[in-house]
Amino acid sequence: MITVAAALLMMAGCTAPGGGNTPEKPASERRAKAPRAKAEVDTTAMTYEHGIPVDLYSVDDGVVEEGDYFSVLMEKLGVGQTTANELIEASRKVFDVKDIRVGNHYHAYYAPDTTGDDNLAYFVYDRDRKSVVVFALEDGPKVYIDQKESVSRLHYDEVTINSSLWYDTQKAGCTPLLAIRLSDIYAWTIDFFGLQKGDSYKAVYETEECDGQVLEVGKVYYASFIHAGKEYQAYYFDEGAGKGNKYWNEKGEGSRKAFLKAPLKYSRISSGFSYARRHPVTRRVQPHTGVDYAAPKGTPVVSIGDGVVTAAHYAGAGGNTVHIKHDRVYRTAYLHLSRYGKGIRPGVHVTQGQVIGYVGSTGRSTGPHLDFRIWENEKPVNPLKMITPPAEPISQKNMPAFEKAKKRAFEMRDSLQVVSYYRQAVLAPLGE
Repeated sequence: MITVAAALLMMAGCTAPGGGNTPEKPASERRAKAPRAKAEVDTTAMTYEHGIPVDLYSVDDGVVEEGDYFSVLMEKLGVGQTTANELIEASRKVFDVKDIRVGNHYHAYYAPDTTGDDNLAYFVYDRDRKSVVVFALEDGPKVYIDQKESVSRLHYDEVTINSSLWYDTQKAGCTPLLAIRLSDIYAWTIDFFGLQKGDSYKAVYETEECDGQVLEVGKVYYASFIHAGKEYQAYYFDEGAGKGNKYWNEKGEGSRKAFLKAPLKYSRISSGFSYARRHPVTRRVQPHTGVDYAAPKGTPVVSIGDGVVTAAHYAGAGGNTVHIKHDRVYRTAYLHLSRYGKGIRPGVHVTQGQVIGYVGSTGRSTGPHLDFRIWENEKPVNPLKMITPPAEPISQKNMPAFEKAKKRAFEMRDSLQVVSYYRQAVLAPLGE
């Protein structure tokens, strides 16, 4: 069980994206630190960063600006052209200096000189969020790539939806990557384009962080999403053996269903399922046994489930159309596509989430949209009301282990929840 003290260290609650610590200032805002003479340094307690004994140097941090080619940067930092060329030569098999990007940070480490002029000893360039390129002039030249130090933190968040999942997650001070993670976990059970004001979620999850920034959201150990008054729980549990499902409800039923809730990211539903719709082009009343999703031309359209393509052709009023047979019961169709996905043709096996085409306005259409249709035992069904078939549940032999994982998730939630409420009720009023 995680204690409250341990939970404090793992930063509970919605805080700054860095997870609750005071965010580290950007490199360009840090003040230079005066070096210490080698005789004053206890080598057993010396601080190293990227293999550099930083206590021996002063540091000048900056940002790559427009026109800052490598040789220009070196000149700004007091390095001659000959040495700059040697560094370029030493970096050829490690890093192409032409890839230095405007806006990235760098750190220049200077060694004191008896003449009063400091000499550049190391130039460290922030290549990306996880790694740096070190250009060593002292005892060099040599160039190497080093990974930044990252930490794993555990969080507990509670968020209420008033506008959108993405917006309200950020507004609450949480990383927006959590919104993406939750939309992946609940892709089969919740239509995130149909969220209602007052919907909410709770989540216990881990992050990988570096320099006060969240790099990624890892496992979500527990989540509870309330949508339209109904609660959807999710727990992390890996059955192993190559099983694709990692998230389950409280009964051990997989969150991953046979079909996705929708085949694309759409802006709105422009026309619903009806046996008496007036066609927008012909103006005649006729059945529309599908759902029209309005979306920009070129929006990717994916197969809602595994299956085999039975047709990919121009179908008159339906325009470019793809038909997929999923099993003996279900088949789907995707109409008015601008073009087909790579390799999509009759007889090809597709997997759930695979791009099979792109939104268009081919055939009889008044604008870009996807006309999506489902048949169950050859009878048209409303995609918005269809009960999605469940995937295979957790095996009986793994149920005891799953129950232990659930118990551990509850313990994490309870401990982190106590810390979160303490911070809100006690520390916040004190200004801490």
